[in-house]
Amino acid sequence: MIEWSESTIRSFRKTLLDWYDTYGRDLPWRWDHDPYHVWVSEIMLQQTQVNTVIPYYEHFMAEFPTVMDLANAPEAKLMKAWEGLGYYSRARNLQKAAKQIVSERGGQWPQTAEGLQELAGIGPYTAGAIASIAFNEPVPAVDGNAFRVFARLLEIDLDIAKPQTRPVFERVIGRIMSPDRPGDFNQAVMDLGASYMSAKNPDSAHSPVKAFNQAYLDGVEMQYPVKSKKPKPVKVAYYGLVIRHDDQFLMQKRPSDGLLANFWTFPLIAEDDVLAMSETPELVTEEERLSLLEKLVQQEFGLTVRVIPMGGKPVKHTFTHRQWLITLLSAEVKPDADLSFFPGKWLSSDELTRMALPKVQEKLLTRVHQIQ
Repeated sequence: MIEWSESTIRSFRKTLLDWYDTYGRDLPWRWDHDPYHVWVSEIMLQQTQVNTVIPYYEHFMAEFPTVMDLANAPEAKLMKAWEGLGYYSRARNLQKAAKQIVSERGGQWPQTAEGLQELAGIGPYTAGAIASIAFNEPVPAVDGNAFRVFARLLEIDLDIAKPQTRPVFERVIGRIMSPDRPGDFNQAVMDLGASYMSAKNPDSAHSPVKAFNQAYLDGVEMQYPVKSKKPKPVKVAYYGLVIRHDDQFLMQKRPSDGLLANFWTFPLIAEDDVLAMSETPELVTEEERLSLLEKLVQQEFGLTVRVIPMGGKPVKHTFTHRQWLITLLSAEVKPDADLSFFPGKWLSSDELTRMALPKVQEKLLTRVHQIQ
């Protein structure tokens, strides 16, 4: 790892901030230093591109202008505003934290990174961003951009996928960052990582900090940051039951914990649960699987169904650690069937349109409309 002198650090700060003052991105959450605006934008930007976030952010602020509005919002309204961004636990944690601020703290925000991490869903990076931008605390906001930028600038060989690496970067960046303009410094690093020092196809030859980029000068820029590969998502097979009567679908409400908590989907039955009905699962034919599936639905939900393959490849949806492969089946159930043991109800197309649906359910609906 390269060690910079104090004079190099001062020169880097000036170069970076001069560039940011002229070319920094004009983003709606940067129009002020309101912690609520910074916080919502940072949560939305997790796993989501800036251009995608902008209209969501603007709509979200129109729906929930203040942290109190967010704290008091009906969950259905919040989920609808978040629909399409995915990772819905982010939205639920936003509301949990908003309630903490309003109910437990009298509407007052913690003004340090350490204090901010006491709020639901706020980790070290988000806390650093809010504390530095809204409250001018000289604390780094270390995300993927910061890891990449400083790994290349200083040729830091540590594996950024390992938890013990973050404190090293925090110490290094903490020494380099501007004590007077920490928020602008962190945002400048974000912009640098999204442009000249991007993960793919960087343009370091024209970068404002080219002279400080040791990895570029040594011709090894694409070797940084060092990151061990994530394991591939585990594939999990499901059957999705398309049960329709007139303009209504029989929809299942997901459990209150786990993936897609509290969301509505077509009834999803794990293939492993179906095969577990047989003493010789490795010998089960496709016809027998469908028969076992009908039996399982009868046992679990008290519903008599008849299932028919709809054709086409399974619908794929990848979460962080899992990939669902959902085979759609048309299923018939009497409209007056007893739903006492089924965790769901009949919903019309109009009702589904007004509800927040997870991305995987949107994919399933799209496939159904394509088949019909």
